Amino acid sequence: MPQKLSCLLLGLALFAAAGVEAVAQVGEADLEALKKAAPKIYLDCGSCDLAYTKNEIPFVNYVRDRKEADVHVLVTSQTTASGGREYTLTFMGQNGFSGIDDSFRYFSKQDDTEDDIRKGLVHALKHGLAGYVARTPIACRLDVRFRPEERPSETKDRWNHWVFNIGADGYFNGEESNGSGNFGFNFSANRITEEWKLRLGLSASFGRDRFSYDGLDITSTQESYEANGLLVKSLGPHWSAGLSFEADSSSYNNTALRLAPAAAIEYNIFPYAESTRRQFVLVYRLGFEGVRYRETTIYNTLRENLLLESLSATLSLKEKWGSISGTVSGSHYFHDIKMNQIGLSAFVQLNLVKGLNAYMIGGGSRIHNQLSLVKGDASLEEILLRRRQLATSYNYFAMFGLSYTFGSVYTNVVNPRFAKLGGGSGGVTINIH
Repeated sequence: MPQKLSCLLLGLALFAAAGVEAVAQVGEADLEALKKAAPKIYLDCGSCDLAYTKNEIPFVNYVRDRKEADVHVLVTSQTTASGGREYTLTFMGQNGFSGIDDSFRYFSKQDDTEDDIRKGLVHALKHGLAGYVARTPIACRLDVRFRPEERPSETKDRWNHWVFNIGADGYFNGEESNGSGNFGFNFSANRITEEWKLRLGLSASFGRDRFSYDGLDITSTQESYEANGLLVKSLGPHWSAGLSFEADSSSYNNTALRLAPAAAIEYNIFPYAESTRRQFVLVYRLGFEGVRYRETTIYNTLRENLLLESLSATLSLKEKWGSISGTVSGSHYFHDIKMNQIGLSAFVQLNLVKGLNAYMIGGGSRIHNQLSLVKGDASLEEILLRRRQLATSYNYFAMFGLSYTFGSVYTNVVNPRFAKLGGGSGGVTINIH
């Protein structure tokens, strides 16, 4: 009898285990079905840790083509007064979620680590995605938790909005026949509020190159110093006015000392509150330059006082179809209007059709205001090492590219194995500043 009872109990245990396994398999199958019905997300964010985001938010489907997505999440950012960043997450519904749009903001601090920032972005993403997930069957697998409010103790800003930064950097390399080195120093002090912006800065840089060939030794050096300041007053959602000041010295530009105070006014067609997504800024500037040159210029002068004006227009847009930014600027000296410069620069990145993307970066200037050019010919080393400014009537640069991606639209899987050998991201990177 005891033997029969033990067999019966063993049989019931095996049956129960089989039942639990069957229920688990049904549960897993049910979860996969729910996952297929979850919203498809296109995360348009160049600064996001995608692998971390996919691991932390597994209740949506990630797609690599924006047109396949139910929700296009556009993440833009700008620097805050304290040196951190303001991230704006714009959620734009598509397909079945068309017309359901939302936005959230996340603020990082200057001393936040990369881990702090990615956690903050994921937290904001969860809040924004909740409204879309709630409209799909997978919502039954999610839970909502309430965290009691933690009232922070009131603290007084002992720095009164001032933020300071000091830094130094150096670079050295060489071999038997040549060597080079550069050293730089910088300092900044900023105080920024909603009504006022005050920026102060100092910087200096030194460079040295050495070449040895066939018994000939060539040594070339370059140095520059700069101090600058900016004071801006907010005049409403579209207008600003400001004063600026620059003092600099440069061996490349043949300036022993240049003092340049200026006044400017700025108008933004779009409200400044939308600056992370779109801006169209017009700036007029009226300035003075008092210059003392290191060597006599091609105009036979060592000192001069100059009055000048400039006008610039800058457009910056970031939308679902891509991003565009460009600047047109012009300036001239009053003593001779022929002493002028006109410049254009542009960046365009377009999502053309499914999987096809294109970008272009370019710019150029027409230059007729090189007042500081040194009289006489430049030496060979000054030309080859760019140690002295040369006469030119124009400059330009351009870069462009196309990319086409095809295959599965889903990108939910995260597999970090052999990431470095495979050309993907991953591993450990150490940056020292």
